[in-house]
Amino acid sequence: MSMTYEHRRGEIATYFDRTALAAWEKLTSTAPVSGIRATVRAGRDDMRATLLSWLPENMGGLRLLDAGCGTGALALEAASRGAEVVAIDLSPQLVALAAQRAASHPAAQRIRFASGDMLDETYGKFDYAVCMDSIIHYRAEDAITAIGRLAARVERAVLFTFAPRTAVLGTMLNIGKLVPRGDKSPAIEPQSEVRLRRALAQGAAFAGFAVERTKRIKSGFYFSQAMELKKC
Repeated sequence: MSMTYEHRRGEIATYFDRTALAAWEKLTSTAPVSGIRATVRAGRDDMRATLLSWLPENMGGLRLLDAGCGTGALALEAASRGAEVVAIDLSPQLVALAAQRAASHPAAQRIRFASGDMLDETYGKFDYAVCMDSIIHYRAEDAITAIGRLAARVERAVLFTFAPRTAVLGTMLNIGKLVPRGDKSPAIEPQSEVRLRRALAQGAAFAGFAVERTKRIKSGFYFSQAMELKKC
């Protein structure tokens, strides 16, 4: 991968491990949060439900890579459907929290939690790879390359989200830049849906794949778009 990918990967790991762990733990729980964060929580819940709805109800015998697993909610649901899951995240502390939350669930035995790079090929091949809001901080070129490397390791589909380049999102990001906080996450990198679709249609890494479904979700300051890249 490029140096920009490596640099941004380091920024993301530092942010979640040293700055935002407590806030992220609260956001992904059922604890009360502020109005803005409540809309982000609702948006993330809606996005997770969308991605899960694109996966089979019965996943027995299937392998799933949860690339950027966060606190593990999607991984646990996939395991509950019978999937063998590798749940990986850059942040060791988030991975530890995910493992802790899953520990008492019967499906936890089907989840392998790991901290590291979601593109690490040593974890082998999968039927599905899911990237929920895990490539939104990377430049378009790096994000597309990452999707291609994941596609090379899946038998059925890559489900991912990206930040669509729209006037609404641009306004939201500009407002965010005016807020003087020391705990800001690495900047979101909006992508042109037209350019993304062209890359997926024409790139050699995506031969044999096609975009099947897509859905935009906006909830307050949460704005993301899901896309299914399915093997033909």
